[in-house]
Amino acid sequence: MSENGKRQMINYIVREIIRRPQTDLDVNTPLVSTGLIDSLALVDIVQKLEDLTSLRIPGGKVRAQDMDTVEMMFSTAQRVGRPRN
Repeated sequence: MSENGKRQMINYIVREIIRRPQTDLDVNTPLVSTGLIDSLALVDIVQKLEDLTSLRIPGGKVRAQDMDTVEMMFSTAQRVGRPRN
């Protein structure tokens, strides 16, 4: 996955999910395990991930621990995602 897509995801999480623009995140910052994002936010994040990757990500195949960092999010998308029709 492109670094640009990962940067877009980080910006989305900072601006739209946690709404703390001063927060400094990188692709390996723990998000779920630290409580920075919760399971409800993951629904929005999976939708954004689908947009950024052009993949359909089945909800039943994704666990919270698979989405702990932006790097893990993109790895999970590649592992379980299917091309959109």
